[in-house]
Amino acid sequence: MPTSYEDRILRVLTYIHDNPAGDMSLDRLADEAAMSRFHWHRVFHAITGETCAQAVRRVRLHRAAVLLVQTDQPVERIAATCGYPNPVSFARAFGDGFGLRPAAYRKSGRLLPPISPTTPEDYHMYPITTRREPARRLAMLMHKGAYYKIGKCFESFGLMCESRGLWPQIGPVIGVYVDNPDVTPEADLTSLAGAEWLGDDIPDGMQEWYLEGGETAVLTYKGPYSGIASAYHTLFGDWLPKSGQEPADAPCYEISLNSPRDTAPNELLTEICLPLKQD
Repeated sequence: MPTSYEDRILRVLTYIHDNPAGDMSLDRLADEAAMSRFHWHRVFHAITGETCAQAVRRVRLHRAAVLLVQTDQPVERIAATCGYPNPVSFARAFGDGFGLRPAAYRKSGRLLPPISPTTPEDYHMYPITTRREPARRLAMLMHKGAYYKIGKCFESFGLMCESRGLWPQIGPVIGVYVDNPDVTPEADLTSLAGAEWLGDDIPDGMQEWYLEGGETAVLTYKGPYSGIASAYHTLFGDWLPKSGQEPADAPCYEISLNSPRDTAPNELLTEICLPLKQD
């Protein structure tokens, strides 16, 4: 029976509504959805148009708005009931969400709508298939920080291969993206740039990394690297829920089919690979 992502998201939304002051960590919500911690947030965001944090904030502030207008509970108690133990942070969040501080909202005497509602984005169409990927042993350079800056690691990797005559032992060029940029602070993002290693010992200064292989969803993206986020949005928000597949507990990786050194940005080809759970 195909996996129902609708049921999983409804289960998580029910948990958020029923436990506004509860544990809303991504790990806890992933457990509620019974999904891989690597991919749950991307699925939720792509389908609903909200990040998990935005959904939690929306539900908590809506609950607070109702309590402010329909009860005479102290603001501090309402804040705690809705997951804000610090009244100052609650007042700031409520003001950002509704355009009025809690006291002013209560004084209005009616339920006013929040500002800037989030709406789901459209999905772009990309060719997506599933195939059985081989296990790969990679030689990589680690990058910390914004993913768009990983290019310097690929440049360094290429220079090392050229100066050491390593190209005969190099397979496909691959990037591994360990964290989700929607939820991980930019400075803490971890990624790796390198390639499949066909030799013996991993070269000095490089890090060994393994891809297990197996059934994999592969989206082929054509265009500049700066626009690749829309491809992930389609993969997780459109293809995955319709596929009946379950993502494995492993990060996505990208295989470069050509190089920006000799290819125009609009002609760059990248395969985004999403490991799937094995039967």
